[in-house]
Amino acid sequence: MKQKKENPYKEVLTQLIVDIFEKNKNAALNYRQVAAKLNVVDTDSKVAIADILSDESKSSKFVQTDRGKFKLRQLQVYVTGKVDMTADGSAYIVPEDEFENDIYIAPRKLRQALHNDIVKVHVYERRKGRKREGEVVEILQRAKTDFTGTISISSSYAFFLPDDRKMLHDIFVPLDNLNGAKAGEKVVVSIVEWPKDAKNPIGKVKSVLGKKGENNTEMNAILADYGFPLSFPKEVEAEANAIPEEIPAEEIKKRRDFRNTTTFTIDPFDAKDFDDAISFKKLDNGNYEIGVHIADVSHYVVPNTELDKEAFDRATSVYLVDRVIPMLPERLSNGVCSLRPNEDKLCFSAVFEMDDKATIHDQWFGRTVINSDRRFAYEEAQEVIENKTGDFAEEILKLNELAYILRERKFKNGAISFESEEVKFHLDENGKPLGVYTKVRKDAHKLIEDFMLLANRKVAEFIGKQGKGKNKLTFVYRFHDTPNPETLTTFSQFASRFGHKLSIKTDKETAKSLNALMTKIEGSKEQNLLTSLAVRSMAKAIYTTKSTSHYGLAFDYYTHFTSPIRRYPDVMVHRLLQFYLDGGTKVNAEHYEKMAEHSSQMEKKAAEAERASIKYKQAEYLQDQIGIEFTGIVSGVTEWGMYVEIEANKCEGMVRLRDITDDFYTLDEKNYAIIGQRKKKKYQLGDEVQIKVKKVDLEKRQIDFTLLT
Repeated sequence: MKQKKENPYKEVLTQLIVDIFEKNKNAALNYRQVAAKLNVVDTDSKVAIADILSDESKSSKFVQTDRGKFKLRQLQVYVTGKVDMTADGSAYIVPEDEFENDIYIAPRKLRQALHNDIVKVHVYERRKGRKREGEVVEILQRAKTDFTGTISISSSYAFFLPDDRKMLHDIFVPLDNLNGAKAGEKVVVSIVEWPKDAKNPIGKVKSVLGKKGENNTEMNAILADYGFPLSFPKEVEAEANAIPEEIPAEEIKKRRDFRNTTTFTIDPFDAKDFDDAISFKKLDNGNYEIGVHIADVSHYVVPNTELDKEAFDRATSVYLVDRVIPMLPERLSNGVCSLRPNEDKLCFSAVFEMDDKATIHDQWFGRTVINSDRRFAYEEAQEVIENKTGDFAEEILKLNELAYILRERKFKNGAISFESEEVKFHLDENGKPLGVYTKVRKDAHKLIEDFMLLANRKVAEFIGKQGKGKNKLTFVYRFHDTPNPETLTTFSQFASRFGHKLSIKTDKETAKSLNALMTKIEGSKEQNLLTSLAVRSMAKAIYTTKSTSHYGLAFDYYTHFTSPIRRYPDVMVHRLLQFYLDGGTKVNAEHYEKMAEHSSQMEKKAAEAERASIKYKQAEYLQDQIGIEFTGIVSGVTEWGMYVEIEANKCEGMVRLRDITDDFYTLDEKNYAIIGQRKKKKYQLGDEVQIKVKKVDLEKRQIDFTLLT
């Protein structure tokens, strides 16, 4: 193959091409037109022009507007983007256009913009060698106006000090805006105005969270910080309380009746909201009728009611270490909708006829009424599986057998199994952590999971395969993209340090290889580390109307149908499914896409709130163990220190570089390591180290360790 010769005059020629576009008011031109305007006639120069246009359109100078036609990628004078604050008070604007580079904003040019706000920025002409700079000219959308923190009161005014490290302004609170808050208390403050030339915004106390350091106060502060309300509005509670427990006889007549079919729920021992049940019936032909019955939330939560608006805003239930903040008021989540035993309940069901090989011969989707015969905790169902005896042993053992086949088939098709250890706390009656343990997933958990996956997949397939192109039915899918090849390569190189080889040539090989790795590391000291890094190298799953597949599960079609008590997208899925079952044909895709995007954002916030509550409990747990020595694993490295996870209790803290005194250490980002400059001693991700608990800052949810050499 002939190698393309590098043109020695490329830089000069590129500038001449830029000049041509500028002189021609940036009209779209092909390489021949550019050559003509430059009075270039020889073939080599024309080829060089074509190459420059093509190469530079892949980076940043030109943009291809049509086949073979190019324009100068204009430096916009005004750019819209999101504020990313730095610790020194300056910020970078991340433009909406992903091809644009970030814009630096000096502190004095932020014009009252705060972290994550959407702003309009005036971009300066770049001076040679300088990064793009600008100034905020308009705040288009505030990311948040409510903050948690501590109130400080003097005789004539009060100041609020935010917890959020990216909120760099204290908030001035007039004394008549205190709402009963006392000095030193933790509160939620809302910004009400920010006068043009004032250094600080003015706010009012929205709610008093309580005394700093108390469990209830700190948990509520985490929720408020991530924008989750601490209670339901009165009108929402009123609507929920007006819903009758009794099911009218005419409603039952409209539904398929499963009340005489063996049905049970399997949930955590402390669960109160049972949103899924399984029914089992042996058919005359030797096959089995298995029903996946889901609480019919959409029957009770009607569009455009206050109840529905609140559920949509929240989008998800939030699970903190010691509490659940439900998406729906308790009257629904633990009462009317919850599939409690020995009560008639309305459901939306996916019913399958299966044989002994878990092959589906028939399926049905629709509204039902059930009456659960038994409520199992996972531990009780597990005992039945292990001892092969107990309530509904025949049904549970057959379901478990079929679940094994479904699971095996799923992995054979390329699904990836990520089994990381889930950290749980033993808490006393005041929420103080007494111990830490890891939750183990056994067959009873997996049985339920596999039948829920089946229902989710089959509902998505049922709608997704109907209609093509313009006639495709709008639906909300749970989409999981293929992993970024670069990130995967980095993970593969890292795993090889532990002696694990990964094949990442194709998606299928990657999945097979990752599964082999996950099986191999189960129970090893590096399990948590490698699992969390593998998960991080995957794309994040989102809700969308645009794509149907789920890479991690190896399903072409996948949705969330099985948890409408705690997830709003499932409510949307129920409504759409019923609409199509009733013969409906078209809904506004854009409307549902926006709702799906909101649900994805709220899911992310809920996960962050949950992590923050775990961090708080870990800090609280180690608060009494200052000076105690532990064995840990290096779980992360940064330019200011390395994170270490204690093997015994999974608590994670930081060893700061300034505290390692035997050498001057710097970060080697490529190799996930910190290296001593003189002695070349190396601490790498996954290394086992001895540490001592040095300091715990409960408010910041930070743990500091000292390295024992």
